[in-house]
Amino acid sequence: MTEILVQVGTEEQAPPRDRVVEHPAWPVLKDAVERIRPWQSKDGSVDFDAEGAPDQADAGLAVRRVIDAVEELSPLLPHDAAYHEALVKDLRRWAEGGFQVPDFLDSLLAFQPAAHREDGLQHLVVFPMYTQNGNPNRNFEAVVLRMVWPEWLADLERTRYDNPLFCGITFEDFTAGYDTNSAVLFPETIAVREAPERFSWGGIFCDREAARFRKVTEAAVDTLGLELPDDIREMVGDQARCEQAFVLWDMVHDRTHSHGDLPFDPFMIKQRQPFWMYGLEELRCDLTAFREAVKLEADGFPQGRDVQYAVLFDRMFRFPVTGDRVRNYDGLGGQLLFAYLHKHDVVRWTDNKLHIDWQRAPQVTNELCAEIEKLYRDGIDRPKLVHWFAAYDMVSQYLAPHPGSRWAKGPDALDLNQPPRKLVDDVLPDEFPLSMFYEALSKKLKNVIASTKGITAESAERVAA
Repeated sequence: MTEILVQVGTEEQAPPRDRVVEHPAWPVLKDAVERIRPWQSKDGSVDFDAEGAPDQADAGLAVRRVIDAVEELSPLLPHDAAYHEALVKDLRRWAEGGFQVPDFLDSLLAFQPAAHREDGLQHLVVFPMYTQNGNPNRNFEAVVLRMVWPEWLADLERTRYDNPLFCGITFEDFTAGYDTNSAVLFPETIAVREAPERFSWGGIFCDREAARFRKVTEAAVDTLGLELPDDIREMVGDQARCEQAFVLWDMVHDRTHSHGDLPFDPFMIKQRQPFWMYGLEELRCDLTAFREAVKLEADGFPQGRDVQYAVLFDRMFRFPVTGDRVRNYDGLGGQLLFAYLHKHDVVRWTDNKLHIDWQRAPQVTNELCAEIEKLYRDGIDRPKLVHWFAAYDMVSQYLAPHPGSRWAKGPDALDLNQPPRKLVDDVLPDEFPLSMFYEALSKKLKNVIASTKGITAESAERVAA
């Protein structure tokens, strides 16, 4: 069985298709979108009385150029025909309606990439949207992307990790909102008159994740003097292997939000909770992917071992020192993983070098996953505030709270006559500050992390060359 699975993992790619970005209409479309973006307000509308605004005729001409380019490119993508037809109608309605707050619900509903996941399939996407971890405004963006759906992954989704909405994708080209840290394409970011009853897809750019991971991991390994086993060093140096690891990690992580003993809405929509609750949820999903990767490695999937070290290194090296310290829940999860492994003697910082017990790392990482799952299971029988305190106590076993924290002093330090959501105001922006180890590492890696803004596989290879 192992031989068969390894062969599937290295199967030949589908025959190359004509690249949309090489068609002469693509730069025309991209330029027209870039002209429109600076005219737009935060909500996506155009205020023609604002300084620097165009007249309506110029705005209309730019939209016309977008429409013409979409119609010229659409025949290359027959699977997107219904979406492009709806897109053209939405663009026309926006222009004819005076460039008010855009409503692209019809074209959003027509775009169904998860309905035909096929490895290498291209999509041309144009929407008014914000880009998560990128541009917070609902400006127009144009993106050409390619589906990542090799047969081994399709088989795992079909037989072990059902996730019919998940789309692994890579960048072909994009407008300015994606020249950022954003690595997702989510339907909830798109400007619509009303949210649909349910979303039918979600895309994660595994090429950006892989390229960013490789660059930060290489810098961290060098800075920390960490000696990697040969196969892990080869993985970090191989963009294609890292992309396969991330698309598998993302698929399992994504489905985990709705699987398991969940004491609350897993996405916490319209809920106000302390940020360590979000941090534990994201870490739970990553550690579930880690645990499944251990099983997959044992079953003969080479991607399983790669996922384990992608999770460990991204969580320990990049997450804690990325972004600001205001409710940084992903950073908190990375700090917790490192501290847990350190307390259990899996990682050691000795003689100014980091050492990892590669043999024990899978077992102890899975033990942390089990602790979080027990917290969740017990939480079903707890009131919300009691559950928050139980989670705080768990995190505090491994991470030192801020000395000025009221939550660290326990329930007697809080006004429990307030509803739970009001007590969130007593949470410090940086409730669990960085350790001295991470403060030092942050200074060493901050420029490397900043340099990964807008990174793609192609840009990473150009820099390396």
